[in-house]
Amino acid sequence: MPPKKRWQSMAKGLVLGALFTSFLLLLYSYAVPPLHATPASITQEDTVPCSPAPSESQPATQANGSSAAGCQPRRNIVFMKTHKTASSTLTNILFRFGQKHGLKFAFPSGRNDFYYPSFFARSLVQDYRPGACFNIICNHMRFHYEQVRGVVPPDAAFVTVLRDPARLFESSFHYFGSLVPFTWQLSSDDKLAEFLQDPDRYYDPQGYNAYYLRNLLFFDLGYDNDLDPGSPRVEEHILEVERRFHLVLLQEYFDESLVLLKELLCWELEDVLYFKLNARRDSPVPRLSGELYRRATAWNTLDARLYRHFNASFWRKVEAFGRERMAREVAALRRANERMRRICIDGGQAVDAAAIQDSAMQPWQPLGAKSILGYNLKKSIGREHEKLCRRMLTPEIQYLLDLGANLWVTKLWKFIRDFLRW
Repeated sequence: MPPKKRWQSMAKGLVLGALFTSFLLLLYSYAVPPLHATPASITQEDTVPCSPAPSESQPATQANGSSAAGCQPRRNIVFMKTHKTASSTLTNILFRFGQKHGLKFAFPSGRNDFYYPSFFARSLVQDYRPGACFNIICNHMRFHYEQVRGVVPPDAAFVTVLRDPARLFESSFHYFGSLVPFTWQLSSDDKLAEFLQDPDRYYDPQGYNAYYLRNLLFFDLGYDNDLDPGSPRVEEHILEVERRFHLVLLQEYFDESLVLLKELLCWELEDVLYFKLNARRDSPVPRLSGELYRRATAWNTLDARLYRHFNASFWRKVEAFGRERMAREVAALRRANERMRRICIDGGQAVDAAAIQDSAMQPWQPLGAKSILGYNLKKSIGREHEKLCRRMLTPEIQYLLDLGANLWVTKLWKFIRDFLRW
């Protein structure tokens, strides 16, 4: 190529690159809210309460009732979706129940979350109008109780899920770490261990995405994740969570949690069947143990106090439910899940992204990695189970689109990632 044409080609490339970068920055400024937006930005219009039509009200249900006791299934549910806690699996359960019963979901508008890390606001709900009521809300958000309370009927059940803070931190570090700039200083092969040796050296509470790497549960629930552990507000916040939520599940005891959820909501066994979704491929770096586990727990001390409190309350609920009864119901759930696994899943287990044959079954992957596992649906499934199998295996983004969520920002971001092979 002649030198003149080569320079013209390079100039065109630079101009196009500059225009494309400007477009991405403009899109980012529109699609991403200000970091740590505060509840003070709520408008007066947002305070109009939810007003369900008489036909939308559900029959009164005994607390922790069951179908055997004659209760009615509860259809108004707030699931505060925390990060890296098996929450995508729970979201799939809620999607299926809502779809089966024709319920009204409160979806985000444009993205697959409510513009996290901003606090939730009613105006972020797709097609929201003052006074509008929804049956189920279950996408990622930074919790704002009054705003959430205003989009669901008064009898809505509030549910969330917690996880051992050291394990959650480990999972969050591997999934989100590359998006947190202060981790770019870490140079060893085991960046997590290097960070935990001296976290204060690297951690910047004002840094971009810093909340992913300290007390993420506290942050998701709407509290200050850098609060002084000695502050009386820590205990006040924990007790506030206890007052607001009817049930706090534990990821480590997922089946027992689902039995308690089924009891609270008066659902059937089929309603809580599940396959593990959005699971990460085993890391080549060993799991946290010993001293590193203790360091991770100490680094996330607010989450550790939250978890200890609700671990204790969880087992009190199990005792009230009955240990023997719990064992029977967990066994029944596991048998039913195993039966569905044999019916639905080709090969019987999750596979790497590269081995997933149907693009509709590809889960969303972290930036720069293909670490999230997915499934292949069997090609020969009886008509009785075909619909349920597909719904149980559908990843969250695809299911949201199937349910009518407007995810234009998420889809555009996916297109850019695929184009650039990120």
